[in-house]
Amino acid sequence: MEHLLEILRSAQKVAEQAEVFSVSSQEIHACFVANKLKQVRSRERSSTALRIVRKGRIGFAVTSGAADVENLVDMAVETAQFGFPANFEFPCPTTYPKVDVYDSETEEIAIDSMVDLGNQLIAMIRGNTSDILCDAEVVKGVGSVHIANSWGGETSYDKSLFHVDVEGVVIRDTDMLSVGDSESSCNPILNVEILASRVIRQLELAKARATVSPGSLPVIFTPRGVESVFLVPLAVAFNGKMVSEGISPLKDKLGKAVFDERICLWDDATLPYQIASGPCDDEGVPSQELALISNGVVSNFLYDLKTAALANTRSTGSGRRIGNGLPRPGMSSLIIGEGDISFQDMVESMKEGLVVEQVMGADQGNLLSGDFGANVLLGYKVENGEIVGRVKDTMIAGNTYQVLGRLLGIGREARWVGGTLRTPCLYCPSLSVVVKGL
Repeated sequence: MEHLLEILRSAQKVAEQAEVFSVSSQEIHACFVANKLKQVRSRERSSTALRIVRKGRIGFAVTSGAADVENLVDMAVETAQFGFPANFEFPCPTTYPKVDVYDSETEEIAIDSMVDLGNQLIAMIRGNTSDILCDAEVVKGVGSVHIANSWGGETSYDKSLFHVDVEGVVIRDTDMLSVGDSESSCNPILNVEILASRVIRQLELAKARATVSPGSLPVIFTPRGVESVFLVPLAVAFNGKMVSEGISPLKDKLGKAVFDERICLWDDATLPYQIASGPCDDEGVPSQELALISNGVVSNFLYDLKTAALANTRSTGSGRRIGNGLPRPGMSSLIIGEGDISFQDMVESMKEGLVVEQVMGADQGNLLSGDFGANVLLGYKVENGEIVGRVKDTMIAGNTYQVLGRLLGIGREARWVGGTLRTPCLYCPSLSVVVKGL
């Protein structure tokens, strides 16, 4: 921390405001390819970023490894003459919520145990489908974050990570089936039975082949389906930068009912041991739970310091850095509230319909309007209340706001997907379905 304060003191001599952000991490990856361990590799990264306000404009510089104070400050000063106007101030000293994101047991997991975990996961899945080829990865990591600014704001915290994922492919003649899932936490993941069981269920449901009728059909999005179709459009719509620039479809909808009245959506960076949690955002603003949709009503947007100033409001503690870049508004842990209907009841209510587990290409649609058209990478036909097989060569199309504006039901069982989204199934009354060749 002393080195950061040295950078800060040097920057204060040439700028009205200054902020130093430093992050370091160490990770070990056990990588499996085609059912076998391919390699165990380690990765260490560290970077220091300096953001200044000089003559009313933002300057920014970043360096990897140990920072040369003079060069870092000179680079920030050089960029400030071309920088955006600074209409905000860095946060003053404050109290941060206690958010547990470091587990020492994660760091102590032996490499042999990581390899065993990957082998167990693959063996469980192959016990169901012997000819599946699985790629898997088991990752453990620890990192530290330090933030200090010229107003006296200062904080630091440590964080741990454990991640397990698996992707399997079954090729039979000209048919290729892709399945997979993952788990992430700050705690060590020592049991992969639940993860394996999810993949095995995908394999079981996909054993038979089926074809849905083209046209308008009801669709159930599983939690992974919700993530692959709706996460990116929602992230764009609630982004304070998009709102301040007037291009978010929700820009004038604050306080208005836009979504189904049963939908509640919130962002929460204070959840213990979640990989997107922490005591503060990447600008040193305290973390919080923030309602985005309350019973269908647009309640808040996600702001960092810069976009909050443009909107004449306060930062929501949503300043996120991607890589070594400048902060921008972003989500942490996104949660969709649970409903009152089971997945099985949804299926049984269908005469003919589609269950969507994962799509490909939804984020290539018009994200600003919410329109999407996507190939169903993994999905199942429902006929007379039963899942009868996997669909192929099938595409769905619709609009995020029309789908989420009127649902038939919200599932009562929710789960984490990708470590950053917790969601139940969502039951849509009608989507356009296209089947190749029909």
